[in-house]
Amino acid sequence: MTAAPFGQWMAGVQAEVEGALANFLPQADAVPHKLHEAMRYTVLGGGKRVRPLLVYASGALFDADPAALARAACALEIIHAYSLVHDDMPCMDDDDLRRGKPTVHVAWDEATALLVGDALQAQAFEVLAGTACGQGALPASRLVDMLRLLAGAAGSGGMCGGQAIDLDSVGLSLKLEQLERMHQLKTGALLRASVLLGALCGKELTAPELEALGAYSKAVGLAFQVVDDILDATADSATLGKTAGKDAADNKPTYVSILGLEQSKALAGQLRREAHDALASFGEQALRLRELADLIVQRKA
Repeated sequence: MTAAPFGQWMAGVQAEVEGALANFLPQADAVPHKLHEAMRYTVLGGGKRVRPLLVYASGALFDADPAALARAACALEIIHAYSLVHDDMPCMDDDDLRRGKPTVHVAWDEATALLVGDALQAQAFEVLAGTACGQGALPASRLVDMLRLLAGAAGSGGMCGGQAIDLDSVGLSLKLEQLERMHQLKTGALLRASVLLGALCGKELTAPELEALGAYSKAVGLAFQVVDDILDATADSATLGKTAGKDAADNKPTYVSILGLEQSKALAGQLRREAHDALASFGEQALRLRELADLIVQRKA
C-alpha cells in the first residue's frame, strides 16, 4: 500500500492529538475554573506537535495500538507544554509571547502559571497511566517502564536538569561538548522518550532496535536545538511565535554563538544524515521517522 503524503499524514496525526488532548484535559467549566481554563489555553490550539508526531511515527514501525499511541503522545505534549509555561516565567526566561499569544503569566498571573505547570505535569502521568486499561491496554510491566522513562526524561536527569544547566550558563563561554550535553538533557531527552514510548506502545524492544532508535533520537534531538538556535538568530518574532533574538539578548551560549551561522547550518545537515543512517535496519517502515528528521532540520519556525 502506498503511504499517504507526509503533509496529509502529519495533519491527520495533529488533528487526532488535538482531539485527544481536549478530552484528556480537565474541562474549563470544572472547578477550579481559572486553573483549568489556563491549562487548556496553554496546551490546545498551538504548537508543531513534534513529540506526538515522533510517537506516532515510531509506533508505525511496530503496529502500535492507536489508543495507546494517543495517550503516549498526549502525555509527552502535556509535559512539553508545562515546561514552556515555567520556562517563560519571570524567574527563568521572562518571556511574554509563546505560540503567537501571551504567555500564561502574562494572560493570568505568575501564581496561576506556576500551578498550571504543576497540574499539567501530574496530568501527563495520569494520561499515560490510562494505557493500563480499556482499548489498547498495555502489559503492566511495560507501562511501568514507560512511566519510568517519561519521568526520567522530564526530571533532573533530563529536561529539568538541562534547564538548570542552561540558566547557570548565562554569560559563560561553553565548549561545544558542554553545550551538546546541556541540550541532550533539555531538549533531547523528551524527544528520545517520544520515539521510545511510541515504539513501546507496540512491543518490547530488542537491544539492536533500542540502539538504532536511540541513535536516531540523539541526532534529531540535537538537530532540533541547532535549528532552534539558527532560527532565533535569523527569523522574526511573528514567524517564530515567540520573541526572536532572545538568546543573544540574554547572553546565552548557543550553537550559533559558538560555531557561527554557516557551521551551525552544516551541523544540522550532518545530524539529519546521521538520523537517516540510524534507521537503515528498519527499511521503508521508518519512512515517517525519516520525514520527521527532514522536517526538524528544514523547518522555518
